[in-house]
Amino acid sequence: MTPFVLHLLRHGAPEQTGLLIGRSDVAPTPEGILACRDQASDLDVAGVVSSDLARARLAARAIGDDLGVPVVVDPRWRELDFGAWDGLATSAIDPAALSRFWDDPDAAPPPGGERWSALLARVGAAIAALPPRATLVVTHGGAMRAALALLCGFGTRQLWAFDLPYAAMLSLKIWPGTPRTAQILALRA
Repeated sequence: MTPFVLHLLRHGAPEQTGLLIGRSDVAPTPEGILACRDQASDLDVAGVVSSDLARARLAARAIGDDLGVPVVVDPRWRELDFGAWDGLATSAIDPAALSRFWDDPDAAPPPGGERWSALLARVGAAIAALPPRATLVVTHGGAMRAALALLCGFGTRQLWAFDLPYAAMLSLKIWPGTPRTAQILALRA
């Protein structure tokens, strides 16, 4: 089977930084959109897919316009839902609870939040639905880590070792099939 390239681009800086923002639909800064456009300016892709949250969606639409390719919005590429922690600084969260979450986000999800396995399931479904052609997905740090877990087999501790700042782009070579597997081509921060 012929592999295809998948680029995963984290949204640019939101208006509010330093907070756990999962389901919150905060706007991106103009500089954040520009940083994403710069990262994607040299890509040769057939289409762009985006999370439905504004911080990803607005950058995706600008990139789609720049590249002259269609943009499809897919809510499965959303960030992990942080539940009661959504919108809080980590300093405002019980340190022991936060530590348990970082150690095992499936066994110790945020109160009222999403389990890691649920994020893996929806990102896995989104990956399986991708056509086998060069694609850019504008998404979130958690969804990018979920894709790495699914496609490359990384464990939770290994995933936290990836530095994925705003507008970071991870490029992967994907082999079609079930399940899909990948090779990391590049990480541009």
